[in-house]
Amino acid sequence: MFVNIVLVACGAVLGVLTRLLLSNWIKRKWPMDFPLATFLINLTGSFLLGLLVGSGADSHIQLLIGTGFIGSYTTFSTFKLESIELHLKKKHTTLFSYLGLSYVCGILLAGLGILLGHLYL
Repeated sequence: MFVNIVLVACGAVLGVLTRLLLSNWIKRKWPMDFPLATFLINLTGSFLLGLLVGSGADSHIQLLIGTGFIGSYTTFSTFKLESIELHLKKKHTTLFSYLGLSYVCGILLAGLGILLGHLYL
């Protein structure tokens, strides 16, 4: 049990640091109303989690990478907060694009990751 906790904690530290650095870099490089940083982070996380699951990795790797790293790298709460902010700013076209693209692309990329994991890993 202790090993599992350490694996998740180590993965989480790396995931949150990666998200912080990548998010700040994307926001500086491409400033816009559309929450591109969270969008790209959540989509890459969906793909990576699908790839991990599709690969059939053992439980320790799934805890380290899936639960720890990807769990803290992706962010459902920021996605929801940014959606509410877009609504409050009356940027409804951006809001609906963000919601639709996030859900549809996230599911597609997770599925693609699972498929590629099964085929190549």
